[in-house]
Amino acid sequence: MDTQALSVFVTAVSTGSIAAAGRRHGLAPVVASRRLSALESEVGARLLQRSTRSLSLTDEGQAFLPHAREILDRETEALNALRPGHSGASGLLRLTAPAALGREVIVPLLPDLFAAHPQLRVELRLTERLVDLVAEGLDLAIRIADLRDTEMVARRIGTVRRVVCASPAYLAQHGNPATRSDLSRHECLTLVGSPHWLFEGPSGVEKVRVSGRMTCDAIDGLHAACRVGAGIAMLSTWSVANDLETGQLIELPLDASPHAPPIAALYPSARMLSPRVRVFMSAITKALERTRCPSES
Repeated sequence: MDTQALSVFVTAVSTGSIAAAGRRHGLAPVVASRRLSALESEVGARLLQRSTRSLSLTDEGQAFLPHAREILDRETEALNALRPGHSGASGLLRLTAPAALGREVIVPLLPDLFAAHPQLRVELRLTERLVDLVAEGLDLAIRIADLRDTEMVARRIGTVRRVVCASPAYLAQHGNPATRSDLSRHECLTLVGSPHWLFEGPSGVEKVRVSGRMTCDAIDGLHAACRVGAGIAMLSTWSVANDLETGQLIELPLDASPHAPPIAALYPSARMLSPRVRVFMSAITKALERTRCPSES
């Protein structure tokens, strides 16, 4: 199988353009297109739907993509094994994570990871939305949630402790809620489309409906709004640790503790886990053990 054609295919998926994939591999657009057509003839299936304005994976292309990546990974590993002094993971690791976790946990571990693996590169996408790993050409997703996605492999790598908190200015004006039911009388800052906060109740996890005049699609926006006194927020301890220590935010002890959801790593297949995914998983698990939300993996 032509590994350059595989490279063009994988790159076209990640860039959304056959021409861009060709340029990255030093090929003219027409040559890159011919390589893809030859690959499709070899595998006996159309892998990409092409139009003048868009490029998308077919069902066959989605099924084939992780295998193409595995073949390219194995080729890279084989070549690197012949290079004197080479060891460790290499290539581009594409991953996604929530913004706060990325800022507070993932980014700080990168210098040591790069030092230990000089051939490793990272493309980090920070978003709160659940991403289709195969469709967007990603290797790994780190998520904070009780995930039951049967199409992905989910490995628990830690737990995040959350706190309900507000600024001194907000509490001076509106008072301190003492119970979960008191939250209904306060301005609660929530993610768009998430009008409930989860607490540990006597019978398990309980949903408490909250509301306020501001919602945001990013945790960082809620954190900033909470600091300036716009309302009460439920935030992770790694996001607000410094604010709690300096008194910019105050933790509110209610009649139940916020639910501590697992931190999970999601990837398409355990059988085809590349070395770069494995070394990153090891690094983030250790990093979580060092944070204020210790790993329970």
